[in-house]
Amino acid sequence: MEISSLDDFFISVHYDRMIEVTRLDGKKYWINPHQIENMENNPDLTLTLLSGKKVVVRETPQEVVDKIIAYRKRIGGFSQEL
Repeated sequence: MEISSLDDFFISVHYDRMIEVTRLDGKKYWINPHQIENMENNPDLTLTLLSGKKVVVRETPQEVVDKIIAYRKRIGGFSQEL
């Protein structure tokens, strides 16, 4: 990821440690995927974090799972699980 502005720097810092999701109002939000306890689709996707906080997002469950898988590949998480 090329960093050419402060916004790019902010995104790159979060890119390494979190996944990006979109709230219903269109705002981007970054979540630590290790903190997601469960996901409930009713009809919008609600992520429940270990803290009990709930975040409603525009993404589908499969999109969130795909983002978690991509994140775990970036950090080498799958190599430790084999």
